Amino acid sequence: MAEYHYDVVVIGAGPAGEGAAMNAAKHGKRVAVIEDKDMVGGNCTHMGTIPSKALRHAVKQIITFNTNSMFRDIGEPRLFSFPRVLKSAERVINKQVKLRTQFYARNRIDLFNGQAYFLDENRIEIRGGKHANEILHARSVVIATGSRPYTPEDVNFRHRRIYSSDTILRLSHTPRTLIIYGAGVIGSEYASIFSGLGVKVDLINPGSRLLSFLDDEISDALSYHLRNNGVLVRHNEQYEKVEGDDHGVVLTLKSGKRIRADAFLWCNGRTGNTDKLGLENIGLETNSRGQLSVDQHYRTSLEHIYAAGDVIGWPSLASAAYDQGRATLSDEIEEVACHFVDDVPTGIYTIPEISSVGRTERELTEARIPYDVGQAFFKHLARAQITGEAVGMLKILFHRETRAILGIHCFGDQAAEIVHIGQAIMKQPGEANTLNYFINTTFNYPTMAEAYRVAALNGLNRIF
Repeated sequence: MAEYHYDVVVIGAGPAGEGAAMNAAKHGKRVAVIEDKDMVGGNCTHMGTIPSKALRHAVKQIITFNTNSMFRDIGEPRLFSFPRVLKSAERVINKQVKLRTQFYARNRIDLFNGQAYFLDENRIEIRGGKHANEILHARSVVIATGSRPYTPEDVNFRHRRIYSSDTILRLSHTPRTLIIYGAGVIGSEYASIFSGLGVKVDLINPGSRLLSFLDDEISDALSYHLRNNGVLVRHNEQYEKVEGDDHGVVLTLKSGKRIRADAFLWCNGRTGNTDKLGLENIGLETNSRGQLSVDQHYRTSLEHIYAAGDVIGWPSLASAAYDQGRATLSDEIEEVACHFVDDVPTGIYTIPEISSVGRTERELTEARIPYDVGQAFFKHLARAQITGEAVGMLKILFHRETRAILGIHCFGDQAAEIVHIGQAIMKQPGEANTLNYFINTTFNYPTMAEAYRVAALNGLNRIF
């Protein structure tokens, strides 16, 4: 049984683990990473962010082909199978894995394959995988094991027609009808993807509205466009039982409704990957969802053991996870200041996509902050008219007296790109973060960024 000594051992090679490992290595630390999958990248690369967004892009191209009259000279609208579309995602995954493997090699970080298990506070045994039974000694440890779909015991996920958001990527056919249970970010994104492929989708929402953390107007717009694309959204419904047979799946709801479909996709909640780490051996406890608690420096209750990414809960985004990983070990690396990630833009890759940063109208109203609104509708922008992506809007929330930018909310094509302009201005000090910036700055024409100038002038007209 071989034993190795490291300054830092990182458990998990997803965005949080990569951020922690790279930052530590670049500051002269001897670093090892333990990953239970055969390839680096974590769930982000293999089951979550990358494959679902690559799928969405491919479906969006299909929708363009099937709805744009210019393509009728090429042929009639056609259906594309889910497995065929999935191949485009597989190509992206392979490129991401190759790139990230090179990162570890370039920074001389040792990769160990297997399941990490704490023997004590400084020793980790590797169980299974290529490096089984080897033991790593670490001065500091970063737990970045990510999360997996929550799968209730009364739903048979072994049935060939019942899927979670991980196993759906192994779907070998295109169902005619699909039930999606859970209308959070993942459920809403997959509802867009499958409806774009011509699948009839029932989206079951246990809550009263879609993505209630969004600005109400943006949430309403998402509801409208999902329904406009054929998705049937059912609010305030909880499942009673899910039954699969040879021909499909029957969902029985507590309200008494029974819905049948060719396949069923569960997208309701996630669980931290902590149950196999042997945390009981070091006295670390998780909450009911398998998540670890950390302080403002990402330390657990043990000062030399940190945690970052989905395993600590909110916001459970790849973008935040990488920054959280980089912020760990700041106590060990004196020249690195800890940046606690608490201001994260929301990026939701439905069709059309949604992105926002800052506060919503509801939050500002409840806080009794005198704000006003500037709007720009994409259908009025020359660039959107050129590209044919005229659905959507940009909304700027600003203080009526100081004109300070309080929130940016965008719905439509390239929303996740557009929002970063507003985010950058909101971060500026003093008077630089006001509506005046957008009014007094010349934007390229025609561009989608011009929406900021249009929205700012619209808002200015409201307060004069």
